[in-house]
Amino acid sequence: MSLPKRFPERDEIAAVRAEAERLEPGGEAAGRRRIAGRVMARREMGKLVFLDLVDRSGRIQLLCDTARTGPIDLDLGDIVGVTGAPARARRGEPSLAVDEVELLAKIQRPLPDTFHGLTDVETRYRQRYLDLLMNPDTRADFELRNRVVAAVRRHLDEAGFLEVETPVLQPRYGGGFAEPFVTHYNALDADYYLRIATELYLKRLIVGGLEKVYELGKDFRNEGLSYKHVPEFTMVEWYEAYTDYRDQMERIEQLIESVALETTGGTTVTYRGHEVDLEAPWRRVKLVDALEEQGLWTRDADQLRARLQARGVDTAKDRSWAQLVDHALSHFIEPALIAPTILYDYPVELSPFARETDDDPAIVERFEYFVGGTELGNAFTELNDSIEQAARFEQQATEVGGEPGDPDYVEALAYGMPPTGGLGLGIDRLTMVVAGRDNIRDVVLFPALRER
Repeated sequence: MSLPKRFPERDEIAAVRAEAERLEPGGEAAGRRRIAGRVMARREMGKLVFLDLVDRSGRIQLLCDTARTGPIDLDLGDIVGVTGAPARARRGEPSLAVDEVELLAKIQRPLPDTFHGLTDVETRYRQRYLDLLMNPDTRADFELRNRVVAAVRRHLDEAGFLEVETPVLQPRYGGGFAEPFVTHYNALDADYYLRIATELYLKRLIVGGLEKVYELGKDFRNEGLSYKHVPEFTMVEWYEAYTDYRDQMERIEQLIESVALETTGGTTVTYRGHEVDLEAPWRRVKLVDALEEQGLWTRDADQLRARLQARGVDTAKDRSWAQLVDHALSHFIEPALIAPTILYDYPVELSPFARETDDDPAIVERFEYFVGGTELGNAFTELNDSIEQAARFEQQATEVGGEPGDPDYVEALAYGMPPTGGLGLGIDRLTMVVAGRDNIRDVVLFPALRER
């Protein structure tokens, strides 16, 4: 059977439904409309066949009088194009009174139960197309995600930032503590890495005088899966010359508030069972004060390890004091930060790219920010001294192993980088918060899964 290759001059179902809603029950408009979509329900009453047709914009009832249309030989899931007049059924249902039905694509496998929707979680993730077809809430979540991304871009564009693209394949990976994915670049006969962050390339652009830049795209970390971690994730990072971390605290508060307002109409959301208000300003707490409150602040690595082990934390993989502090943060501080909170002023050992505070060279101007017990991102007053940066790279290599950082980046800093504030924001996690979803895989269209 040869099926049409196109269905031109199509109206969206939502627009035709709106026309029909303005009619009186039993009324029919004079004009003709062409709509297309998937048949998702069928009911029969004598010579009348009622179909529910769905496209991306919505759903409408089709009134098919077989004396007018001929036999309706369709299965649930078939994709059809129809021509007819906006109408209002006698019981008030907005409809299209159909003149012609044209089959555009024939379903070969039956749809899941159209009444209950698709409920099996693994099937929803593995066959996202079925999840989108059967569950309106899933479609709404990904439309919301699209609006979140657009709102983030709009906020930064209007603030004068320039969107850029930097390499995804990098000869050296940097911008955080993470395990990279490794590949081989045949043309260069060299191992390359999928980036774990865009940081070091974006800051090269600050050296080059672009002053306000951002990149929104994928990063990759060859690490575990959890409700808030996937190895391939979406981040936006930005860098702003002549600012520090306090400027970035204000910018992230304002950005997230504006994203919430633009995408949901308000600033209050429900996330992981908690109602939280994203309105600026947010609560601000020093990391050292938060650790002291938990009885976990000490500069002695053995003492901190003992305290963590006494609370049941496995520290076998923690090789340094900095890793132990990070473990303490993730286990005992982060889960308690329900209201939007900025946690700031970190030990220098945790932050190889941040400048020291004015009061204490052992503490750097860094913050992370949290909502509903989940970290959304990270920010610094960026280190712009090439000599100090090289020394930090050496210290990092000594403590956690590996090569001492990126010498090309150190050379770029040697040409002079203005005082700069920088920030990273997890788009997947921000969408989780705004959509009220507890699992990151619910806001990623095709999440990585183990083989069946």
